[in-house]
Amino acid sequence: MAEFIELEGQDGVRMTWNVVPGTKLEANNCVVPVSAIYSPIKPFPSMPVLPYAPLRCRICRSVLNPFSIVDFGTKMWVCPFCFQRNHFPPYYTSISDENLPAELFPQYTTIEYQSPGETSSMPPVFMFVVDTSIIEEEMAFLKSSLSQAIGLLPDNSLVGLITFGTLVHVHELGFSTIPKTYVFKGSKEVAKDQLLEQMGFFLSKPKPSAGVIAGARDGLSSESIARFLLPASDCEFAINSVLEELQKDPWHIPADQRASRCTGTALSVAASLLGACVPGSGARIMAFVGGPSTEGPGSIVSKNLSEPIRSHKDLDKDSAPHYHRAVKFYEVLAKQLVHQGHVLDLFACALDQVGVAELKVAIERTGGLVVLAESFGHSVFKDSLKRVFQSGDKDLGLSSNGIFEINCSKDIKVQGILGPCASLEKKGPLCSDTIIGQGSTSAWKMCGLDQATSLCLIFEIAKKDIPDATVQSSSNQIYFQFLTYYQNSAGEMRLRVTTLSRRWVAGPGSMQDLIAGFDQEAAAVVMARLVSFKMEFEAEFDPIRWLDKALIHICSRFGDYQKDSPSSFSLSPRFSIFPQFMFHLRRSQFVQSVPEPALLDVAAIAADRILLLDSYFTIVIFHGSTIAQWRKAGYQNQPEHQAFAQLLQAPHDDADAIIKERFPVPRLVICDQHGSQARFLLAKLNPSATYNSDGNRPGGDIIFTDDVNFEVFLDHLQRLAVQ
Repeated sequence: MAEFIELEGQDGVRMTWNVVPGTKLEANNCVVPVSAIYSPIKPFPSMPVLPYAPLRCRICRSVLNPFSIVDFGTKMWVCPFCFQRNHFPPYYTSISDENLPAELFPQYTTIEYQSPGETSSMPPVFMFVVDTSIIEEEMAFLKSSLSQAIGLLPDNSLVGLITFGTLVHVHELGFSTIPKTYVFKGSKEVAKDQLLEQMGFFLSKPKPSAGVIAGARDGLSSESIARFLLPASDCEFAINSVLEELQKDPWHIPADQRASRCTGTALSVAASLLGACVPGSGARIMAFVGGPSTEGPGSIVSKNLSEPIRSHKDLDKDSAPHYHRAVKFYEVLAKQLVHQGHVLDLFACALDQVGVAELKVAIERTGGLVVLAESFGHSVFKDSLKRVFQSGDKDLGLSSNGIFEINCSKDIKVQGILGPCASLEKKGPLCSDTIIGQGSTSAWKMCGLDQATSLCLIFEIAKKDIPDATVQSSSNQIYFQFLTYYQNSAGEMRLRVTTLSRRWVAGPGSMQDLIAGFDQEAAAVVMARLVSFKMEFEAEFDPIRWLDKALIHICSRFGDYQKDSPSSFSLSPRFSIFPQFMFHLRRSQFVQSVPEPALLDVAAIAADRILLLDSYFTIVIFHGSTIAQWRKAGYQNQPEHQAFAQLLQAPHDDADAIIKERFPVPRLVICDQHGSQARFLLAKLNPSATYNSDGNRPGGDIIFTDDVNFEVFLDHLQRLAVQ
């Protein structure tokens, strides 16, 4: 595993099979697809940034890389993807074996280019879209957090404000005399032309008779744009004044009805306004929502309380009356945002549902952020919002205007990408007929991306025949190249190029090579993303059955056993943890309706032990009963018990380190054995001791469940694998 982590530290890539099956049949027999988890802009301190444009192959457009074959005598290089011979331009005339450019250094398989003059003149843009159909207490929490966030914005960033409830209010921040807003009806969608007309964009400059209205260069005056989007340094007072005066939506709510909330109309107005004023910029719509949309396009439930809000069961049975209409609306909005290059972020804080199931298509395709919390006063929301605008070592590295492209050797095709991107529909020989996620293309738009963004790339082996031994020995390398164009937080346009080489094997002697190249951690991530995708898009898909069949097949293929003898079964260390990953995945809340992810065993609980659990959205520090008694007695404050004080502090230090690195900021739960909050840990344990169990229980705890434990699961797996 260490060598895979080292490769990730160099290129930001983890592949399921680091030795690739050489034929389509071999790949299908491997069950887990040939895939890569790639972080496009993962920071690497030692990665060089070259101050010139990349050198490209004139046929396939791949970039010069360490795997290119260079003829120093003729000053030519051979592309490893299409084998085209290319001439070096005149400014490469001095290259030699001792004088290589950085892009040919063997250690620089990942490198960045920054061409001179390629810096965007457009500052970052933030459009705050704020829900006012919330109670006064929540409104106070939200206004306080927004005021702090505005103080953290870069001085040159442009800021706009839209509030919504029954109606949509677009605030003219540039009109400093008195607060001034443009009001739109929330019950129906507002067309872009109607929006611009009603907001007076053409009072001083006539509307163009033809063409697309797009920013100051195409149809709008800078003065009209500055009425609604002002630099943060100029409008901080104006926004804070608006926020101070902002009140709960004033419209009366009958006792038998929900609050009127036109989320879809507000987001559509924000998207159209940004599309007209700042197209192609790194703009973000940041929506702060406190409940379900009940008015206008995108609504998920009626205002009448007699109609219950849709449940997961309703979505499964296709009996949610508003769902398909809302999803269709947000799909259109997603296309508009992707075309404009803008991002939609969602901060949803409510005890009720807000409609993320419908909204998520627009968020995912634009690479937006999602933060869910119970209240705008909760630390998860407040700390996460601060992290978005935080600068320094712990910032998110928010970037924009990304385009991601793939080049591969001719026997590899791309089925698609699972991750925050949208297809640019660039069809070609690399595209597989099988589509997974955003497929049938070799280029994708990434409106928003950050240092932690990762893409799951699913490949297909196209070769059908096993080549003869002489050909295999001379050309058994395949190549992948990932190109990411993006605008970083400083406004600089960058191109990151990652080029990988992997060996392929085929035939009878390939088994041990495949086993040696299997990355079980990457495989678990890929299987989790695949099963999530299939659950959402395949009708009547049974995730547990699919995972079980895949695991049985992979154990049958790569296990060592005698037929019909479960006791003889064994797995290579390269595969030994994979069944545990699958066991926990099939029991997780993402696959089953009951939230029981299992990352530890109940037997790990002991009276004199502290457990630290990281379940991504929640961090749990669990004190055994004896530890809890010592802590309550204050032993950690006594000089002779400094060791105990250090023991208590250690998990807090680890938890703090995790919280500082993660977005959204996770919830921290500190609990004691047998205490009420111990449920945060117990819900996530392998139930090796339940109320039905006999014998000694080392930790003194049991889990009340009828689910099978890992030992029983593994026993059944072995029986099925050896049949």
